Amino acid sequence: MNAVHTETAPAAIGPYSQAVDSGAGLVFVSGQLPIDPSTGAFPQGDVAEQTRQSLTNAKSILDAAGLGLENVVKTTVFLADMGDFAAMNEVYAQFFSAPFPARSAVAVKTLPKGALVEIECIAAR
Repeated sequence: MNAVHTETAPAAIGPYSQAVDSGAGLVFVSGQLPIDPSTGAFPQGDVAEQTRQSLTNAKSILDAAGLGLENVVKTTVFLADMGDFAAMNEVYAQFFSAPFPARSAVAVKTLPKGALVEIECIAAR
């Protein structure tokens, strides 16, 4: 098991890695909050802008692991409000193409730092 780290995505805000390469062909990317790594803040705007930043962060981590979004086989999307599903989905569709990864989308009571969305993924080599 090897940790994956890049400065082009936000540092972990707790005792976890940005991602872990399992050594068995899978890379597990930790949940990505919509933190802009250059400012340490959320982007201005709604869930669409936050989704864009979360997926950009995941893409940066995958790049550091030598992979891309086309390698993603599963995502989990955590939403603070399921009413934001359509707006999130519209941006999400701009990052992935067919065959789309499997996905779960769930509403949660709260997310760290008051985020509207957090996205994690699993990629295969």
